[in-house]
Amino acid sequence: MSGGENRTALVTGASRGIGLGIATRLAQSGYSLTITARDPARLDSVADGLRAAGAPEVVPIAGDMADETDIARVTAAHADRLGPMTALILNAGVGTAGEIGDFPLRRFDKTVAVNFRGPFQLLQESLPLLRAGAAANPGRGAKVIALASITGVYAEQGLAVYGATKAALISMAATLNAEESGRGVCATTIAPAFVDTDMSAWTHEQVPPGAMLEVNDVVEVVDALLRLSSRAVIPNIIMARAGTDGYRA
Repeated sequence: MSGGENRTALVTGASRGIGLGIATRLAQSGYSLTITARDPARLDSVADGLRAAGAPEVVPIAGDMADETDIARVTAAHADRLGPMTALILNAGVGTAGEIGDFPLRRFDKTVAVNFRGPFQLLQESLPLLRAGAAANPGRGAKVIALASITGVYAEQGLAVYGATKAALISMAATLNAEESGRGVCATTIAPAFVDTDMSAWTHEQVPPGAMLEVNDVVEVVDALLRLSSRAVIPNIIMARAGTDGYRA
């Protein structure tokens, strides 16, 4: 991509882990960014770091991806401050484990809200901005990249609800491609096994951090996807861990 292009991205869950890694790479590549996460103080600090890393403009909007009003504020802020959208990074999510027989329905509702309903609403509200971004650069188009999970592809005991929300993301992205890729807006889900982040700390006794994927592994995949032309559609990428059979988180 040439440096003269006005590239903008919206990144959810941008204050730590994979989201922060992706936002940092985008800043280094010259993207202006809208970033969102729940902690406003941490988000402001991250915004300062992203400006220092090279982002021409950073718009931090604290919010909860389970809150319809917060999601609307995020997309409105991006439209107002940055205009057309080159990339939408749907990274925010909650991890939850529990077997089907005794999974609390209140926790079910929260997981579905954050991991699927929120991303769906954000995508829906961002589509006009993505279409405008694709129209401004037909050769590159606009990209939607959603962080799913290998458990959305291969079932794993105790992860029915989490895996189901990630499977829903994968289906949503595939359908978006059927509906919008002809207009230059395409989507890819990334379905990794455990990545070494705070969200995976609960399983360190079974899977030590050194056996997990690195955050930068995911960042490199995102970076490559954003460089593709508008002619290329990659629906889903599975990232397995070395030393496994490739079918487990």
